[in-house]
Amino acid sequence: MTPAGENPISEDDTLRPLGEAGSGERRPWGEFVILDDGPAAKVKRITVKPGQRLSYQSHDKRSEHWIVVEGTAIVTLDDVDYSVDAGGTIEIPVHTKHRVRNDGATPVVFIEVQTGTYFGEDDIVRYEDDYGRAGS
Repeated sequence: MTPAGENPISEDDTLRPLGEAGSGERRPWGEFVILDDGPAAKVKRITVKPGQRLSYQSHDKRSEHWIVVEGTAIVTLDDVDYSVDAGGTIEIPVHTKHRVRNDGATPVVFIEVQTGTYFGEDDIVRYEDDYGRAGS
């Protein structure tokens, strides 16, 4: 992990990852990989398998900006569904209930940019979850 304020470029001009960049997790709905994890923002690449969806959730300490790069995402914001094709974007303000689902036959891939005061996986309030995690 690069300490705050330290230049992530080495003397040989090799880029060094910030935070947990490059790590990720497999989930029942797909997977995510952290692309950047700094003090001002966290960036993930999220892949949603066909026929799957993430939990219906909100965050208290961060907003999110999603850029769909593959497939068509069905995004629910406060009980309203939006279809977002590759190249499209959607904003998710703090405290907004949201989820993404993939009704297609191929994976949906999007880039998530988080901004706010805290980016931990424990800043999630789950309202509905297909995998038994609601209320966590």
